[in-house]
Amino acid sequence: MAQVLEFKLPDLGEGLTEASIVTWLVQVGDVVTVDQPVVEVETAKAMVEVPCPYGGVVTARFGEEGSELPVGSPLLTVAVGTAAEGEGDDEGSGNVLVGYGTTAAPARRRRVRRQDDVPAAAPAAPTRTAPAASPAPAPDATPRSGPVPVISPLVRKLAREHGLDLRELPGSGPDGLILRADVESAMRETVQVRAHVTEAEAVTPAAAPTQAPAQAPASSGTSADGIRVPLRGIRGAVADKLSRSRREIPDATCWVDADATEFMHARVAMNAAGGEKISVLALLARICTAALARYPELNSRVDLAAREVVQLDGVHLGFAAQTERGLVVPVVKDAHVRDAESLSAEFARLTEAARAGRLTPGELTGGTFTLNNYGVFGVDGSTPIINHPEAAMLGVGRIIPKPWVHQGELAVRQVVQLSLTFDHRVCDGGTAGGFLRYVADCVEQPAVLLRAL
Repeated sequence: MAQVLEFKLPDLGEGLTEASIVTWLVQVGDVVTVDQPVVEVETAKAMVEVPCPYGGVVTARFGEEGSELPVGSPLLTVAVGTAAEGEGDDEGSGNVLVGYGTTAAPARRRRVRRQDDVPAAAPAAPTRTAPAASPAPAPDATPRSGPVPVISPLVRKLAREHGLDLRELPGSGPDGLILRADVESAMRETVQVRAHVTEAEAVTPAAAPTQAPAQAPASSGTSADGIRVPLRGIRGAVADKLSRSRREIPDATCWVDADATEFMHARVAMNAAGGEKISVLALLARICTAALARYPELNSRVDLAAREVVQLDGVHLGFAAQTERGLVVPVVKDAHVRDAESLSAEFARLTEAARAGRLTPGELTGGTFTLNNYGVFGVDGSTPIINHPEAAMLGVGRIIPKPWVHQGELAVRQVVQLSLTFDHRVCDGGTAGGFLRYVADCVEQPAVLLRAL
């Protein structure tokens, strides 16, 4: 006789307490094997495929796509020990929290159908079924007929919550794919239109019978103070971390302009020599690791309980990356032992994973110092907030032609502004200034870096 086992949403690490269901990978009635991914969830840090530790037949799923579940709540139930189980194993793998499953490719899912094509009986629980019709349905963002190219259930949920019909929205992604930015743009336009209508009504009231009282405008579903966007998922995690940084870290910022002409020439020469292309970010990272070797105070963190500054041996270099899901900071592990080519390749890999929403929690944590290239946004300078619990962040502005005194004469040179925000508890201005000046010297005269190798 089959035994029904309950699989709960596991602790995905790093203090995460909830996750949103993005995509169910199995249906009720499917046969699953041990460590087969059954659902894709979005945490505050990454998109994660969660494997099931049991093998058998799925009898129930808990939670709709787009809904949020707390860690420890039921995720699905599996009937184990059945003849239809096939390769399944009712012992469980124990690997759910170790790399989120094994590395072996999951077996193909098989659908168990009864004569009447009804899935196996399941406890009363929400599954992905069509909602019952109501007399006055709210606008549904999911089209009733015809495909709409939407890649994310979260985009569909956002559109549905604001009464937007995805069939009427143009998509800016590949092949007309509707992105979150498209929905947010439509939301802003809706608010602006409503604001103009309200303003027009206030200036030129519509004629109405004198005996009838003034009618309030119909409810639009939007609050009077504008669009409300919940601080959840990655946006909420960023808000919490930045707030904590401001509360706990007495930060200060210093900056300097540097002539990056020779730096850019050196990169062109390195890439012309053949081999893998080296990015500007990789060269700046190489300079950072050399500077941190000279000024280890900035590669540290503060232990408040022990009232100690802990200087760290290795440099795990975080870098700010803007994605559709928000700002994330992937971490290049052991950046201090990597050369420029290795750094460039790892930056490219992590950036691609960030844009695809496939970064793991391990790739988003453990940083000891952050490099923030905000010049890609077309700005010169910034005073960034330190990525808690790190002690410093180097900011790099855009590199653009500017008038500059070179060898005693006015010339047009490639100039960049560098800024360092640091925790004043770990060092004083002399150390911070020395670090920043060394970075600037390496940018102005790349040969300086050779002395550190």
